[in-house]
Amino acid sequence: MMKNIIIGITAHVDSGKTTLAEGILYKTGVIRKPGRVDDGNSVLDTDSIERERGITIFSSQAEFYVNDTHFTLLDTPGHIDFSAETERTMCVLDYAILVISGTDGVQSHTATLWKLLKKYEIPVFIFVNKMDLIGADKSYIIGELRKRLSLSCADFSGNDDEIAENSATVSEELMEKYLSSGELTSFEIAEAIKKREVFPCFFGSALKINGIDEFIDIIERYTLSKRFGNDFGAKVYKISYDSKGSRLTHMKITGGQLKMRDEMHYSDSDGNEYSCKISSVRFYTGEKFKTADYADAGEICAVTGLIGTYPGQGLGFEKNSDRASLEPVMTYRVILPKEKNRSEALNEFRILEDQDPMLHILWNEDSKEIHLQLMGAVQTEVLTKLVLEKYGYEVSFADGAITYKETIRYPVEGVGHYEPLRHYAEVHILLEPIPRGSGLVFSSVCPEDDLDRNWQRLILTHMAEKSHIGVLTGSAVTDMKLTLVSGKAHLKHTEGGDFRQATYRAIRQGLRNAESVLLEPYYDYELEVPTENVGRAIADLQQMSAEFDAPVNMGDNSLIKGCAPVSEIGNYQSEVISYTRGKGRLSFNIAGYKECHNTNDVIVMIGYDCDSDVENSADSVFCSHGAGYIVKWDEVYDNMHLPLYLEQKEEQSSTANSEKARRLVEKAVSDEELMEIFERTYGKINRDPVRAFKKTKAVSVEDKKVRLPKYDGPDYLLVDGYNIIFAWDDLKKIAEENLDAARGELINRMCNYQGYAGCELILVFDAYKVKGKHRDVEKYCNINIVYTKESETADTYIERVSHELSKNHRVRVATSDGTEQMIILGNGAMRISAEEFRKRYRVAEKAIHEFIDSL
Repeated sequence: MMKNIIIGITAHVDSGKTTLAEGILYKTGVIRKPGRVDDGNSVLDTDSIERERGITIFSSQAEFYVNDTHFTLLDTPGHIDFSAETERTMCVLDYAILVISGTDGVQSHTATLWKLLKKYEIPVFIFVNKMDLIGADKSYIIGELRKRLSLSCADFSGNDDEIAENSATVSEELMEKYLSSGELTSFEIAEAIKKREVFPCFFGSALKINGIDEFIDIIERYTLSKRFGNDFGAKVYKISYDSKGSRLTHMKITGGQLKMRDEMHYSDSDGNEYSCKISSVRFYTGEKFKTADYADAGEICAVTGLIGTYPGQGLGFEKNSDRASLEPVMTYRVILPKEKNRSEALNEFRILEDQDPMLHILWNEDSKEIHLQLMGAVQTEVLTKLVLEKYGYEVSFADGAITYKETIRYPVEGVGHYEPLRHYAEVHILLEPIPRGSGLVFSSVCPEDDLDRNWQRLILTHMAEKSHIGVLTGSAVTDMKLTLVSGKAHLKHTEGGDFRQATYRAIRQGLRNAESVLLEPYYDYELEVPTENVGRAIADLQQMSAEFDAPVNMGDNSLIKGCAPVSEIGNYQSEVISYTRGKGRLSFNIAGYKECHNTNDVIVMIGYDCDSDVENSADSVFCSHGAGYIVKWDEVYDNMHLPLYLEQKEEQSSTANSEKARRLVEKAVSDEELMEIFERTYGKINRDPVRAFKKTKAVSVEDKKVRLPKYDGPDYLLVDGYNIIFAWDDLKKIAEENLDAARGELINRMCNYQGYAGCELILVFDAYKVKGKHRDVEKYCNINIVYTKESETADTYIERVSHELSKNHRVRVATSDGTEQMIILGNGAMRISAEEFRKRYRVAEKAIHEFIDSL
């Protein structure tokens, strides 16, 4: 039975990816002579612009056969500006070939590609190229692959016994089989590769056709076909146009069979319904193709006859792909020839956008201008030639600017009311910040008894259908969860359009009331410079507000890694070449969006006036005496018809806090501690706070083991004592005069908080303030106080204990130490910043105070 494998080839630019693809096609008899990228005659770089520039811009397809295996090879772009094309292709791959330069090793964009391959769970074969060049060291490269990519990278360049042994060393499952039987079958190794437990590494020279025969044999022997169902499914990964202008939809068949003249039913990206017939089925190799009557499951094909399709679209049972990880970071204004009709040009650019969804087209209605969002400057050069070739006129680009985004810092409830005469709708939407890179998430918690399900579905549709913009710069909003919390309709007067208006206004009103945060794109970069230029490089990076690790010495050169704002480091390459006299190298890849480093400057530069933006109004429309009137956004809360959801939640929370305080005080009364709590609450402490720290009752963990609670025991809270003291202003002020007094005050507060929260509280102090050979653990009132050993920091103790406790308990750690927070998250615990912990303490203190006042 013929084995069907779709394998993609990807790499950092200039690693020899296309040269390897040419070598594979040559060795399998597809082409008579391998093409050269430099000569502009490679089979897979079919576009004239690709051949002229010597880089792959569009993914291309070729077929070849090895024994009983049919391979479809997809060549993808290596340049960072076209990495979105690479990501789209990954959703249809069975396997991937990652090409590494033997002289350059793992580069910045290589690491990005590795993350994408992990995201899409694609098994990977690694081909280390250019091993014929001076400086290519096999043992060094293997070590770097294991360090930078995965410990499961295994050398497959030996004989069968060596391959089996090397595979066993990187996989526990294979090791057990190898030790028990003394051998591994090809199928067992292939299964481990498919599960991403082993990453085969091979070494050669694509340009000199060295090692390619052996590599082809490896990918044929160690790949396995997928099994597919009978129901039809397909995933679209690319849209293109042939030389005659026919629209091609490139897809992978993931189930059943696709036949010519089959009728397809689907929706486009805007939700419009389509019903189209397949007019032809094509299988491409470079520019050439062969037609067929059908395409089977597991095959890649291009079909004509479909309109409205788009990359990432699922057909049949397939679902649409999630939002791409890589997004455009630059915005350019298109300058058209004076005689060119702008509406016509806009339609032509829409066709280009159809082929490349990462080419975002924006139409400015006021200035009648076309704006594009792109990954980088190279794309503008390619677009200039693309427009000239396809449409016969020249364009240029101006005002290359950063694509900013906006989010919010804290939750807020937005209200939109729309009630002109004979219309009615009110919508309340909760806007909440979510982690960076999450995009927008929509949901509803509104009871159907309050608002009918159909109205709720309509509101959710309106939330998602519009590109909402922020109030700082008019940039698109992101990283928020928008939740419909309540709404109201009128039995007679509500229409669908009313909820559209109310929804838009609610989101906008929420943004006006929120604390907005401006985000900008960042690059992860690698800067390699001669060691004597390190001082200059670090000074430049600091000036660019870049983050960086300590330089790593690499002989005569030093390597600096970190992240920096795209706006600052994007044009730094020319400076590096200048001050290093051509010896320096800068490479980077998209790291995502982070908080803007110069927010005020950007806001002033953009000059967006949200009050003048009538297309995105935050005001509401109410009705009085038969006429509608406008209510400004900051007065909507005083006129709305429904209560605020957040106020109701706060009342419920207040009731719960009072109940907690009541239980605490009752417990304190039973323990004869009411007077002590009362004195601490009102500051009447008639004892020396330092006495609390006499370690007469201290228990050394060397003498007595700490008994951890069982799985069903309480929650744990670990508090970094000195971190909290110096983060809370009032305690910091006390500590400046008397550190012991500050510790005493913190311990008293933690006793109160523990009684209120009901958790097991461990307060940790560094040994550098309280000297002692051994670690001391002291039980004081209802909390545990730990004084670390003289050579042990609080961070170290908390990291270890949180790791152990998290196995069976819910653990929180209160600290504002950035490094410690990251380690805590890695240990499975949850972190609370010092500021957030202070808020929680104040809630507890207020609840206790109010309850005692009521006695």
